[in-house]
Amino acid sequence: MEIRKVVIPAAGWGTRFLPATKAMPKEMLPVVDKPVIQYVVEEAVASGVQDIVIVTGWQKRAIEDHFDRSLELEKHLKFQGKEEYLSEIKRIAELANFIYIRQKGELYGNAVPVLAAKPVIDGEPFAVMWGDEFIMANPPRLSQMIEAYKKHKGVIISAVRIETKDQLSRYGIADIEKVDKNIFRIKKIVEKPIPDQAPSNLATHGAYILPPEIFDVIENIKPTKGGEVWLSDAINELIKAGFPTYACEIKNGKYYDTGNKLEYIKTIVEFTLSRSEFSNDFKEYLKKLKL
Repeated sequence: MEIRKVVIPAAGWGTRFLPATKAMPKEMLPVVDKPVIQYVVEEAVASGVQDIVIVTGWQKRAIEDHFDRSLELEKHLKFQGKEEYLSEIKRIAELANFIYIRQKGELYGNAVPVLAAKPVIDGEPFAVMWGDEFIMANPPRLSQMIEAYKKHKGVIISAVRIETKDQLSRYGIADIEKVDKNIFRIKKIVEKPIPDQAPSNLATHGAYILPPEIFDVIENIKPTKGGEVWLSDAINELIKAGFPTYACEIKNGKYYDTGNKLEYIKTIVEFTLSRSEFSNDFKEYLKKLKL
């Protein structure tokens, strides 16, 4: 079956960015002039997916407003003759078919918002992409994963190499065997391992193509590390049940961990330097800093 739906979990508290995220969703933090979650949505759309399921919480209304029409603002921009801004905010509302679900209950963990999307998945395979990080790749990351899915079926997880050993404990690291150029069969995922105990340096995170059977698994697994329900634990259960599971090492891509303060700042600097209207002036500003 084709991948027609992407689930974007966006219900977390964003505690690493407090107090900024006390009243603003972390997914709405801007990278120059566009919120993080918009980069994620645009990747899904560029990969051919039009149904975007965003799982939110009570404090995430700003996400819905961002991807909706704002007739009063559009009227104001038209009156002011600001056609470029008018065109852009209209484009955002027309990017995709947006479906919003509120995460409820008392369980925590990154598998919980995935389970919340079950009623709208309708028994199809689907993709999951986190709302507070993204990969810029050519072709888009999800597009590469969909191509891998067509060829190998099964579970497909995006993967990137972690070059610094002490960073391995921040990710789910895969125990792997090579299948194709950039495709690896996953034997097990070790969530946030001690660096010396990591089975490889291939981090499996950021985006997933999952079968609908994942929902029954999530409903039946128990919270583990930190008292949370982890998606990696559910995927490990699928592996034990015989589901072929693959890591797709993303080609021509760069990972931006905008859920981490320092990496978020680095992302803003890099994207500012890439913009022609800012690049020269910003470079001159950086040169003048006493570093």
